[in-house]
Parts: sequence; C-alpha cells; structure tokens
Amino acid sequence: MDKITIKELADFLNEANKSTYANKDAPKASSTRLKSEDYHFEKGNLIYHDTYFGSRDFIGEEVVYKDNEPVWGMNYYGFILSETTNEKELYGFLREALMQEYSDIIPVRGGKNYQKDDWEYTNAVEGELNRFTGTEEIYRAGVLVYKCYYHGGFIE
Repeated sequence: MDKITIKELADFLNEANKSTYANKDAPKASSTRLKSEDYHFEKGNLIYHDTYFGSRDFIGEEVVYKDNEPVWGMNYYGFILSETTNEKELYGFLREALMQEYSDIIPVRGGKNYQKDDWEYTNAVEGELNRFTGTEEIYRAGVLVYKCYYHGGFIE
C-alpha cells in the first residue's frame, strides 16, 4: 500500500467534509457504535468515516482509509458555552461555515474566519495535515458561545 500524500489527503478531505456533516442534506450512515451518529464517504480507493456522540456537546473521530487501511485520523470535542444559545441555530451556522471554500488553512474544519449577520466563526490550527492541533470558535454579537478542540495526523 502506498501512503497517502498531503495533496491527495487535502483534496479528499475537502470533498468528504462537504459531502458529510457540513452538508445539512447529507445522509447519515448506519451507526457503528451504540448511540453514535455516523457519516461515510468513498471515492476511488479512499474512504472517510466520521463517528460522533452527543448533540449540544459532542465528541467524535474522523478516519481516512486508503486501500482499506487507516492512514489519517482526527479527534474532536465541541461544546456550547451559552445556556441561552439556540443549538439548532448555532449548528446551522457552523455547517454553513464548514461549507465555505477556502485555501488559508488545512482542510480539517472550516476556513480561518467566516461571518454572517451577528455570527462569527474562527478557526486556528498549528501544524500540517500530518500532525496538527486546533481550535474553532463561534461568537454571537461578539460573545464566545461555542468552542471545539481538535487534533490528529497520519496513522502508521
């Protein structure tokens, strides 16, 4: 098996992310673990699988397979900080932010910044696709209402 290249992975992740959770119309896959929510995407010899638990506060993992071997993964934990924030509205905005086209950051969540009305999405990451850690945040009217920590990289 050939290891996946950074470009091959980046191109695939960009398409997989916009074909799964970020896309509000994407179908969910069958649950792989008790009470999990799952998304699955395949193209050629690459497979993307995302499994998460929870709704308002959530934890999950994405794995990319090449020739049926796991080659890359990411873990994430997100949570709403404000008791008065509408979960459906916030996650609708998050999906919209994640669907944007961008080239200013590695393709694991959204771009560095997206704004609409009084909502603002920010994303900061250290490292590259081979090994990284990052934080995404959502502000409403300048107040931090959501945060997600993520990290991942190549699997050998």
